Amino acid sequence: MAQLTRPRTLSTLFRPLGALALMLALASPALADMQLQAPELSPGGRLPPAQVYQGFGCEGGNQSPALHWNGAPQGTRSFALTVYDPDAPTGSGWWHWIVYDLPASTQQLPADAGKASAPQLPTGARMGPNDYGSASFGGACPPPGDKPHRYIFTLHALDVEQLALPAKPSAALIGYMIKAHSLGEARLEALYSR
Repeated sequence: MAQLTRPRTLSTLFRPLGALALMLALASPALADMQLQAPELSPGGRLPPAQVYQGFGCEGGNQSPALHWNGAPQGTRSFALTVYDPDAPTGSGWWHWIVYDLPASTQQLPADAGKASAPQLPTGARMGPNDYGSASFGGACPPPGDKPHRYIFTLHALDVEQLALPAKPSAALIGYMIKAHSLGEARLEALYSR
């Protein structure tokens, strides 16, 4: 004689998935804990003159800020750092700084580490091209009268020691490889207008 079974409800079917999601979240707290800080920048505050470009009508120090970070996810084998303005009137934003192949032991960069002539980067680290046309830090310089632009500093924890890139990669190719190897990221955003 056949037994009748009660049909399973959606809540009983998805209960195991909810438990799995909770276990995964608890097992990898480092993703939520990674932090990026800059003593010269207050989150959401105005960029100081030291981080403003020198040229194109802008008068600034054109220096990358001192940065430090902690809480990298388990399995981090290198870092990349990007500075991007999504509000630039170009249709594709503006890359101000790209640093990659930073060793996993790196936890800070000194002020002006992105200088083209004498970068103060750890051995093996490389800088990609910014949209000013040089492999260096390029400060903020939005058009006069624009609303405040956002300058997003993003630290990327990566699962490889080095990105497999040609000698002179484009910013888009570097960004693609960063996303392909990302374990997590931490952001710091500042504003600037003139």
